[in-house]
Amino acid sequence: MYLGHFSLREAPFSITPDTDFFYPHEGAQASLNMLLVALRSGEGFLKVVGELGCGKTVLCRQLLKNLQGEFVTAYIPNPDMGPDDLLLALADELGIAIEHPVQRHAVMNGIGACLVQHARQGKRVLVCIDEAQAIPVRTVESLRLLSNLETEKRKLLQIVLLGQPDLDTKLARPEIRQLLQRITFSEYLGPMQLDRVPVYLAHRLSTAALDESTDTDLFTPLAAAVIAKASGGVPRLINVLAHKSLMLAYGEGVHQVSAEHARLAAADTHGLKRPPSWWQRLRAAWVRRSSVFRDAKGNAL
Repeated sequence: MYLGHFSLREAPFSITPDTDFFYPHEGAQASLNMLLVALRSGEGFLKVVGELGCGKTVLCRQLLKNLQGEFVTAYIPNPDMGPDDLLLALADELGIAIEHPVQRHAVMNGIGACLVQHARQGKRVLVCIDEAQAIPVRTVESLRLLSNLETEKRKLLQIVLLGQPDLDTKLARPEIRQLLQRITFSEYLGPMQLDRVPVYLAHRLSTAALDESTDTDLFTPLAAAVIAKASGGVPRLINVLAHKSLMLAYGEGVHQVSAEHARLAAADTHGLKRPPSWWQRLRAAWVRRSSVFRDAKGNAL
């Protein structure tokens, strides 16, 4: 790897959700602020919808990190399970012993008793459900039942759903509109602004630096601009392109990433929104021009 070459102690552009590398760009900070304020105010159901690769999981982990000591927390990374399995997963996260044979009623009672005990001790309980768009419709009812657990003064369980835009589509279905009505605050997490990408790159390099003497200005302004445009500001794609660019620079034995390195990295990366070729632009212009010379019935004039 190139770590020694660039005086780094760890990989700066890993796509694993490491909170040490959390970068609070405008969208991420707005989402985190909303969650912190709403949860501390006692809101029961919250939702964050984000595009693929925009940092929902690292946002979730940063939230849990910020609330450490304030809340008893549970994290469910994959809710693609049946109603009973979801309850069992929550019980396991909360450290609740479940007797066999497992009965749904007993699991609900165990969760309820645990939440009441925490409430008496002045502790709030939060469950974060990542990739929430994967929740089967038949499992949503379990979430609604959990949200019913409350005293006269407060919710016993606060729930945060984090998912891709498909989550909004699922929640809009008529049969689960009762759950949608319980969501009090929502936030959208999108790509970062392109002019923040150079700062993001420097932030990741600084976090991974071996010591204070490490040069964190490894990307030329033009290289950072190429990465910003090619990635569209999506953090995961930025990381992939930056990692490949550093590999190319290392392979050439140089200590700075050029625009050419970034272009080569983009050409080798799938999933990018590439600009249309000259042929695609010419064809689109021809189609637009041809449509002008047609009558109301679509016949050529």
